[in-house]
Amino acid sequence: MTDTLKKLEISADELELIACALETQSKILRMQAHAGGSGSQERLNAVKRLLATISQQRETPQAPRPPQTGVWGILRSLGQAV
Repeated sequence: MTDTLKKLEISADELELIACALETQSKILRMQAHAGGSGSQERLNAVKRLLATISQQRETPQAPRPPQTGVWGILRSLGQAV
């Protein structure tokens, strides 16, 4: 498969929305891969590569997220530990 580059015009807000959606997708794929889902690890790696590309091309640095507490904080820490 050959990758062809196409230039898209996407606003910073749209790019941020895409990045957030990909982060959510990577969390889902991480859990599926951990559970032994077929093909999840390959898709997770592809999403991670795309997120890295997006983060390199962002014009404005992303503000650090505040630490989360409660159930969401635990889930976030579990997702990062895998």
